[in-house]
Amino acid sequence: MTTAATCTRSPAPEAAAPAPPPAPGRRRRAWDEVPRWQIYLPLGVYLLFTLVPFYWILLFAVRPSGSTSLVPWPMTGEHFVKVWTERSFAVYFQNSLLTGLAVLVMTTVVALAGGYALARFDFRLKKGFMLALLCSQFVPGALLLVPLFEIFASLRMINSLGSIIIAETVFQLPLSMILISGFIKNVPYSLEEAAWVDGCNRFSAFRVVVLPLLRPGLIAVGSFAFVHAWNHFLFALMFLNNQDKQTIPVGLNTLMGADSVDLGALAAGGVIAAVPVVIVFAFIQKWLITGFSAGAVKG
Repeated sequence: MTTAATCTRSPAPEAAAPAPPPAPGRRRRAWDEVPRWQIYLPLGVYLLFTLVPFYWILLFAVRPSGSTSLVPWPMTGEHFVKVWTERSFAVYFQNSLLTGLAVLVMTTVVALAGGYALARFDFRLKKGFMLALLCSQFVPGALLLVPLFEIFASLRMINSLGSIIIAETVFQLPLSMILISGFIKNVPYSLEEAAWVDGCNRFSAFRVVVLPLLRPGLIAVGSFAFVHAWNHFLFALMFLNNQDKQTIPVGLNTLMGADSVDLGALAAGGVIAAVPVVIVFAFIQKWLITGFSAGAVKG
């Protein structure tokens, strides 16, 4: 007698419920799963190391002489008056401002012309020329002191702001030309061709069509050149002898004596030197980031 074997099949597992769709308008980001303290702790440490030196300089600049308080109260402006009048910082500031503006204009104009040539024209040894521009950035300024001094001495430009302006402009041109050429490459060539069809020549087409689109790049290059000329110490120290020709960095160096240092005056001079740079970057931050990022895309 055979008995029918009955096979019992285990019930199929229930399908897992589908994950709920993400909320509309919100994409899941990688850092959503990172604990907030892992983000804020490194940022806080970085800000601590960055802002404490600035606070220390401001503390010595506005604290009365002889005070050891860690809170700048009562505040005084005696150190600023001392460096501005007695230490000739008004003259240093004027010389630095004149030098920075001249370097800004000359670097922007020459880099604009050279960058347009690199972006729009093909010529022999173009890649070699671009490589030479890049390699020139590895040459320290100290190696240029002797040849530049000989050139300026033969031209009778020693102890003249013109020597500093020319040296700073030449030093800034390679990087500026590379950035401008990269930015011009992002402007479609068809825009210039359309302007030519409408009757413009190459210069007028560049001025009307291309130049307005280069504003972020020009601001980035000009601001970089201005800040570098404002802060550069080596050329001003070597090429300028008279006190009425010196710039802010050299003026700060004169505040440090062989035996003692006036910390209040030195801090006040540092604040005066930093204020124009902070103002420049505060107003052009958006243009600066856009210009450098766009100029680095191509070229």
